[in-house]
Amino acid sequence: MDGSGVIGLFFWGFLLLYGGLMLALAPRAVTLGGFFQGEDGQGRSAAPWLLTSSIFISWIFAKSVTNAANLGASYGLVGGLAYATYWLSIPLTGLVIYRLRRRFAATGLVGFLSSHYGRGAALAFSAAILIRLFNEVWSNTAVVGGYYGDSGSAEFIGAALLFTAVTLGYSLKGGLRSSILTDAAQAAIFLAALVWVLGLVLPQHSPEELASTSHWALDAGVDLLLVAGLQVFSYGFHDPVLTDRGFISEEKSMRRAFIVAGALGFVAILAFSLIGVHAQLTGLAASDNVPAALAKSLGVAALLVMTVVMVSAAGSTLDSTFSSLAKLAGRELPLLAGRDLGQKAIGLGMAVMVLFALLGNLPMIAGTDILKATTISGTMVIGLAPVFVLHGLVRPTRLGFHLSFWCGIGLGLALTLDLIPQAWAIGEGKYALLLGTNFYGLGLCALGYLLPSLLRERS
Repeated sequence: MDGSGVIGLFFWGFLLLYGGLMLALAPRAVTLGGFFQGEDGQGRSAAPWLLTSSIFISWIFAKSVTNAANLGASYGLVGGLAYATYWLSIPLTGLVIYRLRRRFAATGLVGFLSSHYGRGAALAFSAAILIRLFNEVWSNTAVVGGYYGDSGSAEFIGAALLFTAVTLGYSLKGGLRSSILTDAAQAAIFLAALVWVLGLVLPQHSPEELASTSHWALDAGVDLLLVAGLQVFSYGFHDPVLTDRGFISEEKSMRRAFIVAGALGFVAILAFSLIGVHAQLTGLAASDNVPAALAKSLGVAALLVMTVVMVSAAGSTLDSTFSSLAKLAGRELPLLAGRDLGQKAIGLGMAVMVLFALLGNLPMIAGTDILKATTISGTMVIGLAPVFVLHGLVRPTRLGFHLSFWCGIGLGLALTLDLIPQAWAIGEGKYALLLGTNFYGLGLCALGYLLPSLLRERS
């Protein structure tokens, strides 16, 4: 066997070893509390440090790490800062959930919407988060596949599907409890590998050199920074990977975990964008996967470590995606229909995990752009910001929810179909139209939410 064959076996062997390790670490959860709420065998909530590490690593998506480096390569530190800003969604979402739990006794976002805005609102919201979870499957498996072959190749698809299979295996074993416990190991693996990678590239540049790639102009990445600043008010609410963790522990402990995890995530994403800055400074050819291209240029050892970073990041997100799908399908939607399935909820949740593992990889096989999973879906859900952030400031109305929610969905679809007029653009950069759509759109959504309530109070 030649050297390339040995290296290939090493990489594929790592993927299998990773799957075996996660299966060994994942506990078998047979109770509803363990499978859907992350409780241990004695019915206790996840420890604060476990919750913090789980929130942190579950939001360090493989696609996010890749996007951060790509944006660092394109716009320097401004690009990294723009993408890291999305992680401010975590503390903001945690603070809003804390308020909803304390003031309105919320036990979950689907149930909260059903109680205050009607079953139609809860169903519309559930549909939106199902789309989000669907996107999480392919966008993370595609990143892992990129370290084994070119997009669309047999190696690319094979690695992505093998990674999906091993993640599905331990997710079926223990649901949310498995996800939380394996997240701790994945966070440790990710941080160790990230420090190693940064140690390879950062000593080659001075702080001044790293900063020299940034230009504070709308057409140099600042437009995306402003987009992120607008979307943080809504982005976290459509991700049950995050919000499910807001209801499984004591309120103050949860709030602290969200704040700490958000700060850690912001720093980690900004740090990883420096890999893209290094790539720009060294003249690495532009690509849609800068970390993989850079790692390949640094040799086999660097490529393996970068693969470890991506697999651990993708695995933590994908197992959380599966557990959120199980909870939505097995518990929340049946309860919305007035049915409590009891232990049967676990079986239904498992079936939906398997279904999404199969269907969710179709865009990966087709080769869809992973950045679209963030920017477009982020625009579609801007209408959630008024619903959750402004709730209680005025009397909630069903019409207000739907005007806000569907306005955001409509604008996101219009942006996807190139139907937004160019007059809405702010600046002339790549994200000018995206910025204008989010800026004006957020105002329209807020107006749609508030107007029915204000008119009712005056009548």
